[in-house]
Amino acid sequence: MRLWQVFKNGLLDENPTFRMVLGMCPTLAVTTAAANGAWMGVAVIFVLTMSNLAVSLIRDFIPDKIRIPCYVVVIASFVTVVDLLLKAYQPDIHAKLGIFIPLIVVNCIILARAETFASKNPIVPSIFDGLGMGLGFTVALTILGSIRELLGAGTVFGLRVMPAAFEPAVIMILPPGAFITLGFLLGLFNLIGKRAKQVS
Repeated sequence: MRLWQVFKNGLLDENPTFRMVLGMCPTLAVTTAAANGAWMGVAVIFVLTMSNLAVSLIRDFIPDKIRIPCYVVVIASFVTVVDLLLKAYQPDIHAKLGIFIPLIVVNCIILARAETFASKNPIVPSIFDGLGMGLGFTVALTILGSIRELLGAGTVFGLRVMPAAFEPAVIMILPPGAFITLGFLLGLFNLIGKRAKQVS
């Protein structure tokens, strides 16, 4: 039961995007299309889960004074793996995500989970925490990307959804569209959270 709670925490209760508002740089930059958001999320799931696993394994051997540099080295190692895999097997996606793949190293979600959870908990809960937080981030980016792509191009995951007569709102796939969409989604999730508390 505790493992499910740890997993659900990242997916819903402390969703990194809609609840904690972390990792906004890739959230706003890469979500011009649903596929971009989904692929960035998959990369973060892998890095977050593996770095949580590694940090939990070595937590008793890291001197407290150098723990942050050690975490960064661990995270950077897994980011390099993701970067090379995407470059080899998904070159189009790698080109679209660009600099934001290497920047996963300094994503505050990953470093925060290493510091606040993985460094204080056993391996299995740390893996579930990484999966939950990563999946929460992926869902958020995919929702954001889907809305922007739908309104800005009339498609979702490259498939035509809107009728041919639909006039795309080009602003939605530009930077202002990212802020507008995120603002509305944050408001919606805050409203849902308040309603849920009132019911409970």
